[in-house]
Amino acid sequence: MLCRRKRVPAGSEGSSLRRCLSTVDLIALGVGSTLGAGVYVLAGEVAKTSSGPSIVLSFLIAAVVSALAGLCYAEFGARVPLAGSAYLYSYVTVGELWAFIAGWNLLLSYVIGTASVARAWSATFDQLLGKKMGKFLGAHTAMSSVGLAEHPDAFAAGLVVLLAGLLSFGVKESTTVNKAFTALNVLVLLFVTVSGFIKGDLNHWKLGEDDLPRAAACEAGNQSVANNMTSAFGVGGFMPYGFTGTLAGASTCFYAFVGFDCIATMGEEVRDPQRSIPIGIVLSLLVCFLAYFGVSAALTLMMPYYLLDTMSPLPVAFEYVGWSSAKHVVAVGSLCALTTSLLGSMFPMPRILYAMARDGLLFNPLAKVSRRQCPVVATLVSGGVAALLALLFDLRALVDMMSIGTLLAYSLVAGCVLLLRYRPGPSAQDTPVGKVPVVQVWWDHLVRPPLHPTPHSSAVVAWALTAVAALVCAVSWVSTAGLPCLRAGGAWCITALALPLLGILAAALLIRRQPQSRERASFTVPFLPFLPLLSITINSILMARLSAAAWLRYLLWMAIGFLIYFGYGIRHSTESRWPEGAAPRELLRSTAREVAPEPCLVNLPE
Repeated sequence: MLCRRKRVPAGSEGSSLRRCLSTVDLIALGVGSTLGAGVYVLAGEVAKTSSGPSIVLSFLIAAVVSALAGLCYAEFGARVPLAGSAYLYSYVTVGELWAFIAGWNLLLSYVIGTASVARAWSATFDQLLGKKMGKFLGAHTAMSSVGLAEHPDAFAAGLVVLLAGLLSFGVKESTTVNKAFTALNVLVLLFVTVSGFIKGDLNHWKLGEDDLPRAAACEAGNQSVANNMTSAFGVGGFMPYGFTGTLAGASTCFYAFVGFDCIATMGEEVRDPQRSIPIGIVLSLLVCFLAYFGVSAALTLMMPYYLLDTMSPLPVAFEYVGWSSAKHVVAVGSLCALTTSLLGSMFPMPRILYAMARDGLLFNPLAKVSRRQCPVVATLVSGGVAALLALLFDLRALVDMMSIGTLLAYSLVAGCVLLLRYRPGPSAQDTPVGKVPVVQVWWDHLVRPPLHPTPHSSAVVAWALTAVAALVCAVSWVSTAGLPCLRAGGAWCITALALPLLGILAAALLIRRQPQSRERASFTVPFLPFLPLLSITINSILMARLSAAAWLRYLLWMAIGFLIYFGYGIRHSTESRWPEGAAPRELLRSTAREVAPEPCLVNLPE
């Protein structure tokens, strides 16, 4: 029951949503959601404290890691062009329980992300007004309870309600607004990049260790302060904190690329999803990388990395080069970025709710669609919840919990790609060989794998992936808890890290030996199984770095979800209405011109 998989309907006539989005709409949505206000703040913080000028490499590494997850999403978006993203992909591949976990995680990520960005928009606008709103609300409506904000943020809540109303009006109209704000944001970032290269000084990437005390002494006023500050700024040069600092910066920059997955939730509203979704994901990640790369390079060229302001790096940098009036352009770009990021969080949230309600896992009224073919109830409900969070709660403690949900969804999609690509067709059977030991079966599949996927070869992949999941947990624990020992070169720590890594490599080679399905799609992940397994490993390490308090809050959220699933969803699931013995179609087919996969096949009794 918990492992029943979703049958994908034939053709697009099964969809209640309007197919009206183009490839450009998806690229704008992905860029707007991913390229948020972080580009105006994150570059200065990471460059000053972790990477120095090598932040450009940090963003490159983070972009490559994000692309691993992006490629997995792109393949599934081409194969299953329906609303739901990681929720739907898990439902089609591994079963209902994992699908609910993925969907519940996505809802967590999007609702906290929406509320957090709304409060950031309000704070940025208040900053332009001289903090008049904050002072007034703090004086008249202060709140002192644990977990609540200092005062209600009515402006942030009203903004979420306003955008929820816009989204409920229609998806095409909403994407038009999103494209306008995204274009303004990209133009501002282009202005910042060009200005930085014009006013920049390449010597800021070549500072020697001796330059740091003199420069710091000039700013601080005495040599003793400068000498004390030198070690905090590394040794100068392009990598002042070493390659480990560049990697530390990359782990922070990774979160700057979160958001592209919103494209996958729009599969049911795209005119040509098999073509548009892969192109939209890949190009949006490329545009975001170029923007982050350009802004971080310009920033570290305009002024020395150790003088960067961690809160408002771009206005301070423009003042440093004598262009203080440019800070107004930066403020406009920041508000545009926050607006597109807010829309990017609010677009996918109701579509996840709609998909789960349509499948019976959440309450049925959430699946109601308006005459304009928009999930209006899910849009208004999700917007109301996000507005309530933005109004009352202190969200800083919840952001790490949001990261757990996002990274787990990325890992689930990567694992689902492996299972899907090595799954046998509906008519595939194992060759009967009599009773043989289990070890012999595994050895045969390693030395003499079958020419086509069979249930046994698929089971080998599933068990190998399960082993990888356990080994990845070990790697994550050692790399986090044993980090001081690893830095000291402790032999047992290195051994404890090397053994599970070798196990992951062995499992990858075992999976590599198994036959892949010959079904074609308009886009497939290259270098299987190594890219998905690498994505799972990196995501798990990043999750292990999050705080214990974040994990406790996450477990509480999952407990609420399980109460809903086992109390309501498991009994109302639409998949439970299929005849006993009917099996889901084993492999999804798609071509570049198909709108949806072919009808699912069922095994009929003889």
